[in-house]
Amino acid sequence: MKETWRWYGPGDGVSLRDIRQAGAAGVVTSLYHITPGEVWTPEAIADRLKDVETHPDGSPSGLTWDVVESLPVSEAIKTAASERDTHITNWCESLENLAAAGIEVICYNFMPAVDWTRTDLAHARPNGALALRFDIDVFAAFDIHILARDGAAADYSDDVTEAAQRIVATMTDTDKRSLSATVLASLPGAMESWDLDTFHAQLALYRDIDADRLRDHFRYFFERVVPVAERLGLRICAHPDDPPWPLFGLPRIMSTEADYRWLVNAVPSPANGITFCTGSLGARGDNDLPGMIRRLGRHFHFLHLRNVRRETDTVPGTFFEDDHLDGSTDMIAVIRALLEEEARRRAEGRPDAELPMRPDHGQQLLDDQRRVSAPGYPAIGRLRGLAELRGAARALAAT
Repeated sequence: MKETWRWYGPGDGVSLRDIRQAGAAGVVTSLYHITPGEVWTPEAIADRLKDVETHPDGSPSGLTWDVVESLPVSEAIKTAASERDTHITNWCESLENLAAAGIEVICYNFMPAVDWTRTDLAHARPNGALALRFDIDVFAAFDIHILARDGAAADYSDDVTEAAQRIVATMTDTDKRSLSATVLASLPGAMESWDLDTFHAQLALYRDIDADRLRDHFRYFFERVVPVAERLGLRICAHPDDPPWPLFGLPRIMSTEADYRWLVNAVPSPANGITFCTGSLGARGDNDLPGMIRRLGRHFHFLHLRNVRRETDTVPGTFFEDDHLDGSTDMIAVIRALLEEEARRRAEGRPDAELPMRPDHGQQLLDDQRRVSAPGYPAIGRLRGLAELRGAARALAAT
């Protein structure tokens, strides 16, 4: 596996020098300033390439831009709005420009309205580390009582709705504003954010879109972009839903192995593949991650390795971001299966035998708690994760 690191550009609190010292060889980044649906121009791509390859003083960084994460799919594409075809054309033009710049792997997602979602960005662990957490009771308190979405209570069990009522009864106005910002404001990688009013309006756009219809919109999109990617020699890969279940009454259609089997079978192509995120998929106990690698690994283009600790056995449920080798996922079994997949690819002579991998998320440890960084993307927490994953992979490869 090629070790990479997510970087948010020159304003990221984790610098290119930090990334090199962590041992990563490549960078995963995006053009976060470009509105979804617009074209990524050759000039904008070249500027970001220069950002990656050189330090501010002009000296070489020794890093390469290996993966785009993400080339955003606009809400117009997801809802089949009037701008859909224009935005798809622009997406394909962006692929042309990325291919001309030598970038081959493009990650994207098809989550409606909200990207990855948490209810706590600094959940204190017993050792003093701070972790990301999703609490289904707190989320329901927001959905039912703060957002006040019509019919929201019907989407939760009686136990969850009762817990949500108890939680909101103890919240101050400041608590409610803070939770709203955590759930609806842009988290790292999200391209759009909302306040309560604009989010109600966004939900209205999905009123008549169930899972089958959203899947039809998804198929319409990738039936048009996959042939372009294949012609250009690119590998595009869909990230799973995070968390992997419906939110706010909105369907989510990339949450299980069956969802990904549908994806790769709908438009079979070496360009059409999977971003395998062990944290997103691992939030569901019914996802067999090592088995998924054995059955669908040939379609993997990009790896996110992180671990969550499921605190409930329900779907939806509660979880927090655990250490990379701990949590509810057997990460050793996952790494072993991934190494076997890479060996199979080498035996077949595939040019993509080495999969790009990044240590996804990380707890805030030590000086992380005094440094400004994007939620989930501290320096030391990810350095620890990368070191642990690297050690496990090398030990397994030697056996």
